[in-house]
Amino acid sequence: MKAIEDKSAMERLLDIMARLRSEDGCPWDREQTVESIKPNLVEECYETIDAIEDGDLDRHREELGDLLLQVVFHARIREEEGAFCFEDVANTVGEKLVRRHPHVFGDENVADSADVLRNWERIKRAEKGSDKHSSTFKGLPRSMPALQKAGHVQSRAARLGFDWKTIEPVMDKIEEELDEIKVALESDDKAALEGEIGDLLFAVVNLSRFIDADPEELLHRTIAKFIERFRHIEEGVAAEGRVMTDCTLDELDQYWDEAKENEMKVEA
Repeated sequence: MKAIEDKSAMERLLDIMARLRSEDGCPWDREQTVESIKPNLVEECYETIDAIEDGDLDRHREELGDLLLQVVFHARIREEEGAFCFEDVANTVGEKLVRRHPHVFGDENVADSADVLRNWERIKRAEKGSDKHSSTFKGLPRSMPALQKAGHVQSRAARLGFDWKTIEPVMDKIEEELDEIKVALESDDKAALEGEIGDLLFAVVNLSRFIDADPEELLHRTIAKFIERFRHIEEGVAAEGRVMTDCTLDELDQYWDEAKENEMKVEA
């Protein structure tokens, strides 16, 4: 048997995980289950995204490795249970990619990326053995963030032709939902108001999709901008030797406006 150092990077990683899970390995690693390490999988996904957004290539490489570790960890646990192994995981996704790209690995022709997505959904439905009416939204993760999930739902419906052709009716829908929120506010019906706010969020996600933007990313940017402006307020109040709770809203708004003006100067 080859020493770990003489193997390929992937073989080495699989052997390291097997050693960690062995009787003479690591007590912590041996105790883990797919349920106990589930939060780590989510965390590593977000950390990888952060590295991409920061443009940090070294960190991106490292975080991709941490994400791969989670796949290897889960596969090793399932292999010990006699369910499947890492090779099965790799083979499954490889076969899926070939099957769902007949325009690359077969004789099918496509006109553009929209054709590719339509074919992907058609082949996926055939794989699942579901009829076209019941499988459109089947397989959407329950735990997917709501904004992201709304975008996926809308995109899947659009691929089947359920979509507006121009952005004007999308904007009309947002205005309609705003009007319905006003009505719900006047009626003092909390349940109705909550429903209308949800409808407005869904409509705004649709607008993001129409301009080919990720609503999750857009909201993250706005949150970051809010935090940065709020820090300016905190610093300004602290420089005066005061605390925020002693300031009026008008005073705090002045600092907010200063932060906005500073942003405009930087952009200019």
